Amino acid sequence: MLIYFLRHGETEYNRLGIVQGSGVDTDLNETGRAQAQAFFETYREMNFQLMVCSALKRSRQTLDPFLETGIPLIENPDINEIGWGDHEGKSSTPERTKVYEWMVNEWKNANYKASLPNGETAENLALRLNRFIDWLKTKPADRLLVCTHGRTLRALITLLKGLELSEMEATRHANTGCYVVELQDGRFHITMENSTAHLMNAGIL
Repeated sequence: MLIYFLRHGETEYNRLGIVQGSGVDTDLNETGRAQAQAFFETYREMNFQLMVCSALKRSRQTLDPFLETGIPLIENPDINEIGWGDHEGKSSTPERTKVYEWMVNEWKNANYKASLPNGETAENLALRLNRFIDWLKTKPADRLLVCTHGRTLRALITLLKGLELSEMEATRHANTGCYVVELQDGRFHITMENSTAHLMNAGIL
């Protein structure tokens, strides 16, 4: 099984630096739609048999060009973005940045129960992502396309590599950045990381 994982296209909140998370359901902006189209033009011949997105619009909208080709799509909320709690819908401030940096440092030190105020913990994110991974293994398809979110993608790729979540900051995630993962004999192998070649080919990046 080959699985293509990508982060959704740009939203206006991305452009403005406003926190989204699982509680803010934004649409792709013009750049995000162009990114999604560029991804489609590059990967349209991959013969995906199944697509999976989160339950948030920006994830599904990134896959819209493929929907027109008749590929089935499943929404799975287990790959929703992490909940950022009180920070959602707000711009960064020095105070919020300080709290965020504290939380990330806690995660680096394996305190996965840390979260932003009223937000989701890394521990809970890992629980639902491990559930998603087990679900993914049951799909009778050879080539899948999965669209998710920045922090979720960081954690997911880290888990697929067999690493601890404390290392997830090393995983990059550009808008529509693509990871290719091969599932063979029950083990995952990463063969491409955060590729944005489709954006360069389209003159977007």
